[in-house]
Amino acid sequence: MTSPAAPGDPVGAAACVRHPDRATGLRCARCDRPACPECLREASVGFHCVDCVAEGRSTVRRGRTFVGAEFSPKLIATPVLIVLNVLAYAVTAVQAGSVSNNAASPLFADFVLWPVGIFYGEWWRLLTSGFLHYGPAHLGLNMIALYVLGRELEPTFGKIRFLALYLVSLLGGGVAVYLFGHVNTPVAGASGAVYGLMGAMLVAVLKLKLNPGSALGVIGLNLVLSFTLPGISLLGHLGGLLVGAAVAAGLVYAPAANRDRYQIIAVVGAVVLLVVMAYVRTGQLG
Repeated sequence: MTSPAAPGDPVGAAACVRHPDRATGLRCARCDRPACPECLREASVGFHCVDCVAEGRSTVRRGRTFVGAEFSPKLIATPVLIVLNVLAYAVTAVQAGSVSNNAASPLFADFVLWPVGIFYGEWWRLLTSGFLHYGPAHLGLNMIALYVLGRELEPTFGKIRFLALYLVSLLGGGVAVYLFGHVNTPVAGASGAVYGLMGAMLVAVLKLKLNPGSALGVIGLNLVLSFTLPGISLLGHLGGLLVGAAVAAGLVYAPAANRDRYQIIAVVGAVVLLVVMAYVRTGQLG
């Protein structure tokens, strides 16, 4: 079968299948259809038309990481979390009419981790407090840490697993404060989730049998600061660190067979355990 001649072509050369007005003597090495130079791409063997290139890309299976996630270097969850934290800070600063004293905002008062409020049924504070910060320095330090850890962990764990790890670690830090903290001391910040990411980093390093010195050093330094600097919620940091490491272990060491199912069980199980612990604490306070 021959291709129709390009309009106006005196020698009857084949026409490009994508540009019928262009005569060409070139063909795709894969489908053998005529194609002009603009529609051809260099391949390992000859040149392929853009249609075959697109078809080939759609059938190539993307690589997976050691936790079963499709590898993608593009960050989505990390910048979204940063934006949400920055927006929450901006709203509280506008409401309070102060950049440094944004805690005077009504939104801050409604969403901060206040154990008394949780006792009276305001359970959302366990999570929403993780998106609030006391001033720009507190916000900046946490967001820098989130970006540094997120750019390493999100491509490894995948967007969904990374987001689950972050939120469960955040919940873990909040529950630790509720269980062991002073009932009338408000707490806010993404530090619990950030420490959870540190714990996940250590678990991933151990799984890959890499030198854990750097990860242990970062965790140790931050724990020392948590112990020594005033106004820092040590309980929130420790709770996030332990819960993040535990959830990461459930994701990393899940059996290869039915891996997704075991990972879901690990995440849901951690959430259920934390909720039960908070419920028991409420009963104790009552």
